[in-house]
Amino acid sequence: MVDAARALCIVVVTLWHWTLSVTHRTADGSLAMPNPIHAVAGGWLATWVLQIMPVFFLVGGYANLVGWQRAQARGTTAGQFVRGRLRRLLWPTAVWALLWLAGELIAAVLPGPHRWMWEWFPGYLTPLWFLVVYGLLIATVPITATLNARYGARVLVVLVLLIAFGSVAHRGAHLAWAGWVTAALVWLFCHQLGYAWRSWDLGRRPLAQRLAVVGAGLAGLVGLTVGAGYSRSMVATAGEESNIFPTNAAIAVLAVFQLGLLVVVTPAAERLLRRPTAWKPVVAVNVVALTIFLWHMTAYLVVLWAYEGLGGTLAAEPTAGWWAQRWLWLLAPSAVMAVLAVLFARVELAARRPRRQAGR
Repeated sequence: MVDAARALCIVVVTLWHWTLSVTHRTADGSLAMPNPIHAVAGGWLATWVLQIMPVFFLVGGYANLVGWQRAQARGTTAGQFVRGRLRRLLWPTAVWALLWLAGELIAAVLPGPHRWMWEWFPGYLTPLWFLVVYGLLIATVPITATLNARYGARVLVVLVLLIAFGSVAHRGAHLAWAGWVTAALVWLFCHQLGYAWRSWDLGRRPLAQRLAVVGAGLAGLVGLTVGAGYSRSMVATAGEESNIFPTNAAIAVLAVFQLGLLVVVTPAAERLLRRPTAWKPVVAVNVVALTIFLWHMTAYLVVLWAYEGLGGTLAAEPTAGWWAQRWLWLLAPSAVMAVLAVLFARVELAARRPRRQAGR
């Protein structure tokens, strides 16, 4: 189930960026990519499921705890564990960054004006905040996993109280720094919630308990969005304060809600995943998950350039014509992404191979 959830995260993030971004040129020629949620009646409700970033951290917490428990059983040190996990993350990211930087430097020395990527298409780099935050969480696994083993639910309670305190300081006292501290605590909470998923075997609990997790998350979402004035949309939406930058308490309760949904469907999902026709796509996506995450915006940009080169104009609003083109922005980037996956999957696979110890 965890592997399926990870694959689902990658697919949803990728398709959201490709098909639900109203990417267009601004007055200075830059590319902006807002979403159409504000133009869709009740569209905010879809974000309670499709804002999938909390699930990334839930899955990450679950997987990191499994990895840590296995490492301890093998006698692996904390440093070796962290280095091995970070290696999986950083090698493919370094290759991506070096190739893009090389391209930027070549463009910079060519005749004519040059604008750096972050100047004309900041949306390209925005998703990469996840890698920074997740890398920091990996570095803390030996500590946070030990706290989970020793104190269990009390760690989550402390984090909830700290998030509540930070939220009051940010929204009530208007302390900007408190918003960013709270953001860090929210992602730590989501990761720690993944530990709870694993430690308490939530997917096999009685249905009433699994539904209680859904209910707690839903109650929290309703309370914050209706009673406390948080935005109903869980993604950045025109005309509303973002719940994601900086990440706030609404995302923490969204994580609880989404964990509840995952554990409710776990028995049915596990039965489905026993079928090869369902399991093979999950394996295929997970083999190249980080490659897709890193390169899917490159695939999108290649199609954007080709589309404009052929005379197409990028719509600035989600018009009927824009909706009618969604098939193009699904299929064309998918074709480019398939090529990029073939080229760069080997880097991801090499990063997963354990390093040989000296003397062996």
